[in-house]
Amino acid sequence: MRKLAFIAAMLLVLATSCSQKPEVIQLFNGKDLEGWTLFVNDPDVAPADVFSVVNGNIRIAGNPFGFMRTNEKYTDCVLRAEWRWVGEGTNSGIFSLVQDGLLAWPNAIECQLKAGSAGDVVLLGGSDVKELEVPAGSERPRFPMVRKEADSSEKPDGEWNLAEIVVTSDGGVDITINGVHQNHVTNSNYTEGYFALQSEGGPLEFRNVTVTRLAK
Repeated sequence: MRKLAFIAAMLLVLATSCSQKPEVIQLFNGKDLEGWTLFVNDPDVAPADVFSVVNGNIRIAGNPFGFMRTNEKYTDCVLRAEWRWVGEGTNSGIFSLVQDGLLAWPNAIECQLKAGSAGDVVLLGGSDVKELEVPAGSERPRFPMVRKEADSSEKPDGEWNLAEIVVTSDGGVDITINGVHQNHVTNSNYTEGYFALQSEGGPLEFRNVTVTRLAK
C-alpha cells in the first residue's frame, strides 16, 4: 500500500509537469526569514539567536528546542529542502501537517532527520496515522514512530542532503531522502497544515526550501 500511494503521488507530480508549468513557491529568499514564524521553548532565549541566516543559508542552532514554521498552510504539494550538519550529525526534523498553536510539541508529522534515521516518521502532539501499529495490550508511546523502509540514504556529515515530502489532500505524507523512497503515512485527522524546520540536538543548515503545488 505504501508503494502504491507513493506511485500515485509521483503520478500527480508528473501530471503537473506535463499539463502545466508547476507553481513553485520559494519559502526562503536567501536573505532573511520573512514568511516564517519562529518559536523556542525557552522564554529567556530570543528566537533570532536560534534561527538566523548565515552565508545565504538558514542556520538553526539546535539548542534550545524550537521550530520555524511557515505562515501559510499547504496540501497537495511537494516540499523540497536541502540540509547539512554543521559539525557532527545530531538530531533535527521537518514537520508537515502542523496544526495551529505554538507549542513545544505541536500536532504534526515529523520527518526525522536524526543522523542515521532520516526518513523515520515521528508522530507529535497526539497526531495519528493509519500505518501506526501498536501491539495489543501495549500503551501508545508518547512519540510513536513509523520506521523508514530502506537503509540510510544520508550523505556524510557536512554534505548537503535533499528531503522531498509529498503531502496530499487525503492526508498522505510521502518521504524521499536523496532520491530513495523511505516512508509513507496517512494522517487520520488532518489534510492541510504548516511546514516547520526543527531546532533539536545540534546546529544544521537548510537551503533551497520550496513548495511545488500538485495538479488538481
